[in-house]
Amino acid sequence: MQSNSPHLFIISAPSGGGKTTLCREVRRHFPDMRYSVSYTTRKPRKGENNGVDYHFIDKDEFKARIGAGKWAEWALVHGNYYGTDTAFLDEGLIAGDDILLDLDVQGTRKLLKRYRECVAIFIRPPSLEALQQRLEARGSDSSENIAVRLRNAEKEIAQQGLYHHVIVNDDLNIAIRDLISIIEKYRMPP
Repeated sequence: MQSNSPHLFIISAPSGGGKTTLCREVRRHFPDMRYSVSYTTRKPRKGENNGVDYHFIDKDEFKARIGAGKWAEWALVHGNYYGTDTAFLDEGLIAGDDILLDLDVQGTRKLLKRYRECVAIFIRPPSLEALQQRLEARGSDSSENIAVRLRNAEKEIAQQGLYHHVIVNDDLNIAIRDLISIIEKYRMPP
């Protein structure tokens, strides 16, 4: 498991699984680790900043980059494109830097085929009922939207076998500790 070579640490979780919080804690614990900011064609939400939350670009530019082979992975989700810049990943790996990515299952599957440096970590809720309670507590989604997110979560959880590690996020502090511990093991010199 230990290696001096750089890694792509992929974190995936269903919506409401705690992925954003866990990625923030990883970035705080490992300030030298690069973070891959995804590109999207959707409009920024209130409080989102270009280059921080996402790189916001138009559909024509995104499609041109598809044609030019600029994406390490990309997908069309609910009418908007999302993608990971190949040059960013390749430059980081060549420089010997570890990179943290926040990806869905579809993106993870594509990167696992393309990069041997991937360490895929799936964050799962303790149950779908607990996930539903979290989504409802956020107060930002309609009951229809929550139902869609729960159906998607069930499909994503069914694919957790694709990942090298699975962490059950029942207690956030324990999940943070477990995630940092996994990453530390890969980052330690042999």
